[in-house]
Parts: sequence; structure tokens; C-alpha cells
Amino acid sequence: MSIVEPPVSAADVPVWDHTAEFVVIGLGIAGSSAALEAQQLGVDVLVIERASGGGGASALSQGIFYFGGGTALQKAVGYDESVDNYRAFMEAMITSPDTEKLDAYIDESVEAFDWLESQGVPFKREAYKEKAVYIRSGEGLLSTCNEKVWPFRDIATPVMRGHQVSGQGEISGGSVAMNAVLATVKERAVPVIYDAAVTALVIDGDRVVGVKVRKEGADLFVRGTLGVMIAAGSFNLNAEITMKHMPTFATYGKPLGTPQNDGAGLLLGESVGGAERGMHGTVPTASIYPPPQLIKGIIVNANGERFVTEDAYHGRTAVYTEKQPGHKAFLILDEESFDYPKHGSHIFMDAYESVPEMAAAMKVPAEVLQRTLDDYNTDAENGEDTQFHKHPDWITVLEPPYAVFDLSIPTSDYHWMSLGGLWTDADSRVLREDGSAIPGLYAAGACTSHLSQDGDEYGSGMSLAGGVIFGRRASRAVAASRS
Repeated sequence: MSIVEPPVSAADVPVWDHTAEFVVIGLGIAGSSAALEAQQLGVDVLVIERASGGGGASALSQGIFYFGGGTALQKAVGYDESVDNYRAFMEAMITSPDTEKLDAYIDESVEAFDWLESQGVPFKREAYKEKAVYIRSGEGLLSTCNEKVWPFRDIATPVMRGHQVSGQGEISGGSVAMNAVLATVKERAVPVIYDAAVTALVIDGDRVVGVKVRKEGADLFVRGTLGVMIAAGSFNLNAEITMKHMPTFATYGKPLGTPQNDGAGLLLGESVGGAERGMHGTVPTASIYPPPQLIKGIIVNANGERFVTEDAYHGRTAVYTEKQPGHKAFLILDEESFDYPKHGSHIFMDAYESVPEMAAAMKVPAEVLQRTLDDYNTDAENGEDTQFHKHPDWITVLEPPYAVFDLSIPTSDYHWMSLGGLWTDADSRVLREDGSAIPGLYAAGACTSHLSQDGDEYGSGMSLAGGVIFGRRASRAVAASRS
């Protein structure tokens, strides 16, 4: 049975079991942000959540929010970044045609950070200076994107923008963040119906006016007089959708998310004509760092050639790896740079005394691999990577004996999340294929298409930050519609 039914005509609703001005589907970071903002603006809001409690995949994350432009945390640790510098970086890295959405994300980052702190989300005023995917040592600011990667470092001054909620041990920053936000939801008595799955949207003509809900084996109808917002999470665990749009990682990787990330939000929007965008977009991760010294090695493909700068954000490296012949890649190190990747995602092949021996084990052309190493070592001696412009901090001559890790997608432990979803505008209105807005329907969070088109232009924390910004923007649009 499909998880989503065709839309129901309002004329066929036997009785409205609940009525609110604004109905929000989902209580992750996007849904909870929207609900709190709506209530603050005097909008009568009601949340419907499939699980027995809020949090969703946001609570399972590392709690990183990608903000810039001079947040209080950036300033506290010595980064007085201007909005212009932040904009220059984001516009250079992100190829999204949705310029109004990108502007909204950039312009509201500082205020969104302040808003999170006002909800009790803790960010420690310390920076983590090493290269990391995430941390559990408590620092509140780290680098989680391609800030120091060429050409971006020449376009905008590199600044840390990964605002990570403090988590310790087994407690993730995402859990800490959602616990704080949900405590505010409870404190302010925001009404929530739990253990309730939205199975269909209710329409009156072309306008969305409510939802059909399945709870405890019975159907309920909930009216939204001003609108409905979908914040039901991603489609990461929907095998049919992921195999269609991202077959490599759907076949070999492991999707991130909760059982509720089955694409219901996407399908609800599509059931009333919502368009999808960026469905191929994926953020895969199987990072070689930490420890950061592994970045001093080189990454080559099955042809024995480099294809990416090794100091790139891990999602960027993974996307480039997927595009290589056979989705294969190898990390070559020497005694000085060798260590084991902390996340244990890759197989250690062996150590080798010579290039021909190493090439034979990797099944790559020995003469090409030798030339790749010679060219790189010549650059290293001169202190400049002329091919991919790796940052000088990570450039060093590689000498035998060598060590190799297999980074290939079929043999490594890649985890991933999707970036595609419903097409929305800067006010989080769901759009049709012709660009017109569906009256009464909004969406935010992981069920919508992200600003980043793929993992090579993503930074950790853009999804959570976008959920806050565009969830709240939806509520402001709903409040404005009353006048």
C-alpha cells in the first residue's frame, strides 16, 4: 500500500476533527522552528508528528548549523566576518538558480543563530582548529565546508562557519539541540498530535486546506485555514526513489535517517502538483580525516591519476570519487603521513616498497602512477600544487615505502543523505513545474530541494540551518497572509 493517498476534496470530508490556522507536518528542526515562530506571531498552529516524540533525523545528526556573516559565536572566537565575505563564498560555491532563497539564507544566518540560542540551544565560545567531520570535545565552531579549498579561498577570506551544538560522548549535538527546542515547544504549550501519519492532503479547488491523518487505526481530518506546511523529512530510506535518482550510493552506501524518512513529505507535495528539484543531489561521506595528516597523501583513480584536491570537504571528495571509472579511488601515503582514518570507513590494503609493486596491487597502470607521483613530488618541492591547488599546509613529498587505503565506493563504508525534494521559493511556498505557487501549501527541511545541488557544494550544517531559516520564513508568510 502506498504511504500517500491521492488528495481528498474538502467536499468529501465528513467532519473536521481539528482546526487550526496553520498545520505543520513533522516536528524535526524545520517543523519545530516553524511552529514556534508561528505561535510567536500569534498564528494558531497545530503540529502532526508520526513518531511518539519530536526530533526526527535532526536529533540523530551531529548538531551542526552552517551560519556566517558575523554571528556572535564567530565574533567571540575572533572571526568578525562581513556579510559580503559570506555572500562571496556562498555564491561561488553554490550553483543553485534560486538566488532569492540563497539571499534569504545568507541574510538571515546571524539572526537565526541568535534565535537558536534564545531557545536554549548551547554553543560553546571556542573554536576547533583541526580538520574534522564533527567533534565531541565541546568546541562550538569548526570548519565544515570548502572554505580553505581553491578557488574559494581566493574569492573569500576563509572563515569557520560550522556552528556545532555541544555534545559529549554518545550524546550528539543534534540530540542536545532538539531537546532544547522541544523543551521550548512544550513550555509554550504548542499543540502536537503524536503517533499520527498524514496520508493525504485535503484540497478545495487548487488550494490545500487540510490533511487526512491516520491515528490508532482511524482516519482524522485536520483543517488548516491559512495553510499546511510539510516538514516530514527526507526520502533517504525510500529504496524506489533513491535507486531511481542516486543508484550508486543507494546500491553501495547506507542512508542516514529514521524510519520516517520514507519520502512521504515529497509524495504529499507531488500529489497536488508540487514539482521536484535536485533529485540526484547526494551528500556522501566516508572521510579520510581525521587525523588531518592523511590529507598530505594523494588520491588517485583506477587510471592512476589524481582527480580531486585532497583537502576538500569530505562530501566533495566522495562525489568526485563516484564519477571515477568503476567508482574507484585510492589514498596513497608514506611513513610520515600514515595513520588510520578515525572513522574506519576504508580498507587498508598494504604497504609497498616500490611504485610498480603498489600499482600491481591497485591494478592501475604503473607508468601513469609513477608519473602522477613524480609530478606531485616536484610540485611539493616547490611548495605549490599546480594541478589541484591543495593548500600549502598539506603539501609534502611522498617517499617509499608507501601505504594505500582503498576509498572505492563499492568496498568502503559510505553513508549518505539526499539533497533533492520539493521545489520551494524563498517564502517556503511549494511550487508547480511552471513556477506558480500552490495556494496554502508550504514546505521546509529535508523534504525540500536544498540550495546545494550536490555534495561537492555542500557544507555540514547547511541542512539544519536551512530548516530553521525556511521553517520560520514559512510561518512569517502565513502570518502575513491574514492581512
